Amino acid sequence: MSAVQSPGADASSSSVGHILRPGLDISHKVILYLDDISVSFDGFKALNKLSLAIDAGELRCIIGPNGAGKTTMMDVITGKTRPDTGTCYFGQTLDLTRMTEPEIAHAGIGRKFQKPTVFENHSVFENLELAMKMDKRARVSLFAWLDDTGRDKIADTLRMIRLDHEADRPAGLLSHGQKQWLEIGMLLMQEPQLLLLDEPVAGMTDDETERTGELFISLAGKHSLVVVEHDMAFIEQLGGKVTVLHEGSVLAEGGLAAMQADPRVIEVYLGR
Repeated sequence: MSAVQSPGADASSSSVGHILRPGLDISHKVILYLDDISVSFDGFKALNKLSLAIDAGELRCIIGPNGAGKTTMMDVITGKTRPDTGTCYFGQTLDLTRMTEPEIAHAGIGRKFQKPTVFENHSVFENLELAMKMDKRARVSLFAWLDDTGRDKIADTLRMIRLDHEADRPAGLLSHGQKQWLEIGMLLMQEPQLLLLDEPVAGMTDDETERTGELFISLAGKHSLVVVEHDMAFIEQLGGKVTVLHEGSVLAEGGLAAMQADPRVIEVYLGR
């Protein structure tokens, strides 16, 4: 039997479901279920019966050697890759394997890749404004004037990502770390419930890395975060549960100290 409970198994046991968005039910306190997921590419099993559950508001770190399946896992969650077998649910009812990439993004899942992608010729403020307007489906909204509510939302996000003093600066002139923060801010403008973050502190200075950790900790609870990272000091700063992937499945889970002392984890990852 799978270690991850089927999302619909106890749907009637909770009298009042906690709905964050229309169709997003986290009455069981779990926002993401991956159950028995397998993915093969030309005979290579990138994921091998992977089962994983992320709690609503949780900050989870995913580690593992190259080829462990970390990127493929995020590809499955965001609809970029369809699994050969298994199920993947967002909340209790949204089957991600039956949704398109745009539908998944609109449902409340945001993904940040390792290399930041921003509009370098536009100001920091304009990047956040464009990110907010992209969430609206009416084409005319791209040309609408920004109202006070929108300006306040951008101002709050600028403060959160610590770029409030850089609002008018072209994004192309930001440091690498600042571009990473800006892209995170652009994701936040979409109001995602789940953020997938791929090696977010790669290439950052020590100070930028520490500030990023503070940002993620402040976001936990309001959002659920899945962070794929190799920087052990950064993972230690974040705290919380760590999942170790190896050969496409979960090798071990627990606190970082326990993972660092686990002989299996040392053998396949930390000892290299």
